[in-house]
Amino acid sequence: MRIAVTGRSGQIARSLIDRGAAVGHEVIALARPALDLSVPASIAPALEAAAPDLIVSAAAYTAVDRAEDEREQAFAVNGAGAGAVAEAARGLGVPLIHISTDYVFDGMLDRPYAESDPTGPTGVYGGSKLAGEQAVLAAHGDNSAILRVAWVYSPFGANFVKTMLRLAAEREELGVVADQIGNPTSALDIADGVLRVAENLAKDGAPTLRGPFHMTAGGEASWADFAEAIFAASAAQGGPSATVRRIGTADYPTPARRPANSRLDSSRIAVAHGVALPPWQHALEEVVTRLHPAKRNEDA
Repeated sequence: MRIAVTGRSGQIARSLIDRGAAVGHEVIALARPALDLSVPASIAPALEAAAPDLIVSAAAYTAVDRAEDEREQAFAVNGAGAGAVAEAARGLGVPLIHISTDYVFDGMLDRPYAESDPTGPTGVYGGSKLAGEQAVLAAHGDNSAILRVAWVYSPFGANFVKTMLRLAAEREELGVVADQIGNPTSALDIADGVLRVAENLAKDGAPTLRGPFHMTAGGEASWADFAEAIFAASAAQGGPSATVRRIGTADYPTPARRPANSRLDSSRIAVAHGVALPPWQHALEEVVTRLHPAKRNEDA
């Protein structure tokens, strides 16, 4: 299958390139200047030139805190830009997979969020991603799957795992928030799930395969739990490690409010698409291994 993915440097785009070839799919990454989500006129021509069998809308404005001061840009990219990608997919007559986020919820529930739960973003980033979901459904809802993911990490780009390992090389102790919980999810596993969903959409037009889905790794953790697991995995390979000092959200204020509960219930995608991502602890080992200096030198 020929798959066009928006974005080239993002964690999911790079993971799709990493995983796609291994299972026989050609993944074409489209990014600026050829495809710029903030320039709607660039989107359809770039996607048409790629001639894909399916499109993955993965590029996004992801600066959660900066979005509070850059509302117009966040909504232009995540809202209008996502809608333009969906319109292009409709014009090409191909299925679309749109990547969204747990930030469309307010984080106040005492259980994992289901797709049927009301949305209620508390910040600009979440609001812009929800606007993108709505634009996708309006433009191409009959042939799109929206995949909400959370706490994404990988060997690529900027993410929590890489930040923790970098800081651990500089400090003996780190304060990490312990009262926010979620599903740490490897972008490599997300790519595997996306490819499975893509295969299903390409061969089956059933409505049950379309619409919103939650797709996160098995298990849950706080940021502090996650950090401790990162350091344990790194120490086992002779990499950097640090002691975790558990702190509260109030001790680490940010411009944008983070959901206290980012857990997503991924049972619907398991039933509809046969996708069940592995436990986050298992995937973490692979990512830490790939980030270990010795491994990076081998791959260079």
